[in-house]
Amino acid sequence: MDPLSRHRADEFHHILVVDDDPSIVHLVRTKLEQEGFRVTGAYSGPEALAQIRRHGLPHLALVDIAMPEMDGFELAQALQSYADLPIVFLTALDEEETIIRGIEYFAEDYITKPFKLRELVARIRRVLRRIGDFAYTLAPVIQVDDRLAVDFAHQTVYIEGRAVSLTPTETKLLYVLMRNAGQAVSTDFLLRRIWPLDEVYEDTLRVHVHRLRRKLEADPSRPRYIVTERGIGYRLGVKPMAR
Repeated sequence: MDPLSRHRADEFHHILVVDDDPSIVHLVRTKLEQEGFRVTGAYSGPEALAQIRRHGLPHLALVDIAMPEMDGFELAQALQSYADLPIVFLTALDEEETIIRGIEYFAEDYITKPFKLRELVARIRRVLRRIGDFAYTLAPVIQVDDRLAVDFAHQTVYIEGRAVSLTPTETKLLYVLMRNAGQAVSTDFLLRRIWPLDEVYEDTLRVHVHRLRRKLEADPSRPRYIVTERGIGYRLGVKPMAR
């Protein structure tokens, strides 16, 4: 991809930068905006969560680990309790155990401070290429069709305007399927992404799919939104409406 096309492709990607050092947030934000990204900055974990509740989920979060009040691991755990949000850790900690913990449990990648801005941009683009283009994350409330809308940050769906609460697991399941709207998502992938820290089996996934269908579907026995792909897994049967 030539530089101009890549810049245009980045324009709809929204990056959340979270660091308690304002100079880091400013530096990273300036560089990412120069590269064509949309950027929101936050200086703590609670502020980042408030930004998401107000503006919707970003495509990727760039998170410092060593923050007071709520560290990067705690923020990542809070986010991933209801969304499979890609996270890249920024850290001054280069201890092997810290890095391994971050990669195994929470993050798609990490980069240590001090860092090179070009390398940071390259790592972000690599992660975004893996997860694909899902522009709906820019909206606080995503309109799926005339009947269904989703507010991930508040773990709520709206069925013909009526608010229905989801559990964190149901929200995360719906997030993964919406991120892959129109494509079959394998059972193994869903188990890994929804329960990365636990050994969970297919029967548990079926129970959560059944409960989610009862909340979403007009007729759960003939699902329109959460469609079974026999021998593979599940698929979101309706693509979110264009904004």
